[in-house]
Amino acid sequence: MHVIDYRISGDDMQFVEIELDPNEAVVAEAGAMMFMDDGIELQTIFGDGSEQNRGVLGSLLGAGTRILTGESLFMTVFHNRSAQKRRVAFGGPYPGKIMPIDLRQMGGELITQKNSFLCAAKGVNISIAFQKRLGAGLFGGEGFIMQRLCGDGLAFVHACGTLYERTLAPGEGLRVDTGCLVALQPSVDYDIEFVGGIKTALFGGEGLFFAKLRGPGKIWLQSLPFSRLAGRIVAAAPQTDRGGKEEGSLLGGLGRVLDGDNR
Repeated sequence: MHVIDYRISGDDMQFVEIELDPNEAVVAEAGAMMFMDDGIELQTIFGDGSEQNRGVLGSLLGAGTRILTGESLFMTVFHNRSAQKRRVAFGGPYPGKIMPIDLRQMGGELITQKNSFLCAAKGVNISIAFQKRLGAGLFGGEGFIMQRLCGDGLAFVHACGTLYERTLAPGEGLRVDTGCLVALQPSVDYDIEFVGGIKTALFGGEGLFFAKLRGPGKIWLQSLPFSRLAGRIVAAAPQTDRGGKEEGSLLGGLGRVLDGDNR
């Protein structure tokens, strides 16, 4: 496992700057790079390039698992081929926080939501984790498939909004919005729970189900699920008819005047 040094910069639009010693490498999602120094060589690969995914069959299997998690077939390896230290930086795809995870401190494994992986030290294995329970898979927000990060190096996960970290004691439970769950240790039990009565479920605004987590283990939550952010953006976007005119509201032109938009 390659040992890397890093620095995270920014507040709501963060990026991680990684310092590579000679012959060190980092693997990242395609398109995540922000900048890199001279002397760093790029290589596009199937899967994650870890020991588990070596060879033709292993590479195809690694690429196939990435399709199931909604990621690209390819990843990019950034290898320092120079004789001096070199830097490469990666930025998050939307406003939020970058979370560094030392997998050695997590027992060598971490379960994360789909699309949250940003980059990691060369050698970290990125695979899939299936939800064992039918209810959690159907209604848990992340479906049956989540990402599994394995190894003993550093991995970087990106989340939307502000991150909240909590350690659950054995038997301690916590109910969270299904879209707010970012990552958890495999020791944490994950299931879903109906929010309550029909009126609460239909008009409470919290959806039909909670994610029910039970310790022991660490969990990470995000304050703003990307789906919620995207929904607000779509709802606020002006609607247009086929003639290209903005409808503004159900009242048409009168609605635009009442809304303060006289264009």
